[in-house]
Amino acid sequence: MTVTKGLLVRLEAKPQKEDEVERFLEAAIGPVMDEAGTTAWFAMRMGPQSFGIFDASPDEAGRQAHLSGQVAAALLARAPELFTQPPSIEKVDVLASKLPA
Repeated sequence: MTVTKGLLVRLEAKPQKEDEVERFLEAAIGPVMDEAGTTAWFAMRMGPQSFGIFDASPDEAGRQAHLSGQVAAALLARAPELFTQPPSIEKVDVLASKLPA
């Protein structure tokens, strides 16, 4: 499978909200599994308060479906409670990838 589009989301947790952000991201895998247009999805912790999401789709339609999906809506709804600033959502083009066959 080929992926050509992606999203890179950067999140900075408010103090004392780190564990809640981690639980939110871990629970997000369920709804993402139901997204046919999301080929790969990763939630990560990059530091004590720094978190991120990277996902990849085969095309722009898959990326847009993810952006209008359940996880994106929940992330934006909870942003004022969990994060020091709104999530930074960057659209990226995937130049090369290695995915399981």
